[in-house]
Amino acid sequence: MDASTSHPPSPGFGETGETHGPHHHEAGHDHEHHELGFWRKYIFSTDHKVIGIQYGICGMIFLFMGFSLMMIMRWQLAYPGQALPLIGKWLPYIFGANSMPDGKMTPEFYNSLGAMHGTIMIFLGVVPVAFAAFGNFVVPLQIGAPDMTFPKVNAASFWAFAVGGAIMLTSFFVPGGAAKGGWTSYTPLSDIADKGPGFHTVLNGQSLWLIGFIFLITSSLLGAVNFITTIIQLRAKGLTWMRLPFFVWSQFVTAFLLLLAFPPLEAAIIMQLMDRTAATSFFLPAGMIVNGAPLHVSGGGSPLLWQHLFWFLGHPEVYVLILPAFGIVGEILANNSRKPLWGYKSLVFSVLVIGFLSFVVWAHHMWLTGMGSTVSAFFQTTTLLISIPSVIILSAFFISLWGGSIRFNVPMLFVTAFLPMFGIGGLTGIPLAFNSADLYLHDTYYVIAHFHYIVAPGTIFGLFAGVYYWFPKATGRMMSEFWGKVHFWPSLICMNVIFLPMFLQGMLGMHRRWYDGGQGWTLAGEHIWGLSGFQWNTPISWAAWIMGLAQIPFIINFFWSIKHGKKVNDNPWEATTLEWTAPSPPPHGNFVTTPVAYRGPYEYSLPGREKDFTMQNEPVDPSERSRRMAEPALAH
Repeated sequence: MDASTSHPPSPGFGETGETHGPHHHEAGHDHEHHELGFWRKYIFSTDHKVIGIQYGICGMIFLFMGFSLMMIMRWQLAYPGQALPLIGKWLPYIFGANSMPDGKMTPEFYNSLGAMHGTIMIFLGVVPVAFAAFGNFVVPLQIGAPDMTFPKVNAASFWAFAVGGAIMLTSFFVPGGAAKGGWTSYTPLSDIADKGPGFHTVLNGQSLWLIGFIFLITSSLLGAVNFITTIIQLRAKGLTWMRLPFFVWSQFVTAFLLLLAFPPLEAAIIMQLMDRTAATSFFLPAGMIVNGAPLHVSGGGSPLLWQHLFWFLGHPEVYVLILPAFGIVGEILANNSRKPLWGYKSLVFSVLVIGFLSFVVWAHHMWLTGMGSTVSAFFQTTTLLISIPSVIILSAFFISLWGGSIRFNVPMLFVTAFLPMFGIGGLTGIPLAFNSADLYLHDTYYVIAHFHYIVAPGTIFGLFAGVYYWFPKATGRMMSEFWGKVHFWPSLICMNVIFLPMFLQGMLGMHRRWYDGGQGWTLAGEHIWGLSGFQWNTPISWAAWIMGLAQIPFIINFFWSIKHGKKVNDNPWEATTLEWTAPSPPPHGNFVTTPVAYRGPYEYSLPGREKDFTMQNEPVDPSERSRRMAEPALAH
């Protein structure tokens, strides 16, 4: 089917090169006509696919770095006060003499690791991979676009992220070390930490954390504007809103969350930076006593104002982490069950409702601040309401498996593990929605277990599934199925050994930020399932270290397969969406002929067809029209 003559280029985007070869001169890309040099092609590229790969590789490196910080913390929790073997004596040379003297962790260094683990994993790892990497690479291909609407803004977005990440890492090597105020940077602690004699006004861990964050937020805002514009303006002819793949919908809503939620935090970060460097008091109340002496500040600020501004981003951020994973899971689920996603419209409206409600639940992170019963009742209600669309999405995914001809390849293994793991994370969040239960569980290991079941075996399993699934499109080669399974099974087992006991520790009252692991706490000394809350830290830590080793097959498989993986055709999974009509790997401009969409995104196992998949760019033949009249939902 040659649709090239039936689809005029989008207004203002004449560089689609619809009937030309992949290296045709494209006006909108600054003379990117023949082979570009290495720097322009791979480093300072404006091609959405290269930028997506840059985001993906950098984000995965940061994920591994953030995970490594946690593995160091787990030694201190399992064996408090003992010297870390092998690498402990070398860490002071990297992180400074006061981090691990004689290989033993100081409380200050533990706090730094905790703050930077959360920051790196979320803002430098999951968000860049889930939103920017998969979104950049996949969304233009899925909507039949030649690139993002603003290619140079796209490049600027990546480089703002790279600068922010570099500043965050630099903070480890300044006097006093990295930020110690937690990944939430709560005031007034974060306003007064790392200040005074021996600390530079700006070159200290907490201030560098804030400056790095400004670049990361700017990166997300630039990306969000680009995604929204691209999805609205550059869809292929025939690709109506209800023919969009579910992944595109999830990215579309995620972009709006970033666009609307990050500016308040950026304003708050600038205010906190001014508190630290310009003697303002946005978040500092009067009459504070620090180290036994009164703190001389103008006062009048509100520490709670920071919490409100932070969590106004912080809760939509949870859905920024999970919605792209939902989108990935939907694509792979339909493809490997060989049937359409059940309840496509309910899935779409659910992510839209999640997007709206995520802005009116933030104060459930703040039950301990003493809000009144009316305000508490409002936030409890909205928190319970937002669980409804999540349950609809999860239920639709489970029902999509019913009666399917399921193929258990590596992407599908990660997806089917995602479903119950995310379910556990969601169900265990319900007690935290009630302030009466949360007063006890707040800031315990229960909260860590709940959140990580959503983000670790939840989102990150979704991301692994996406890597295995779209790797052949990016490289033209397949990752090893055997080593994929070697990666999957230990990861799944260890995830549960790590996080399931944390629910028990939390219910025993163990605090999530204790440097000594809770060994002196009466409640944490009680036994459950044969071990005390404190003793559970040892098997949890060993599972974490084994899970670290389980990522080595993935890393080797990923880089080895780029050159040596099995070569595949343009549509190795026999999928239906438009990205599989492009060559693998796609050339500059993506499509040899501009695609046209004639049907919905998941037309698997249509009756009367030789193949069990019908691609979106296949015209509807006359024999199908009578069926389509009887089933109008398929036509939209």
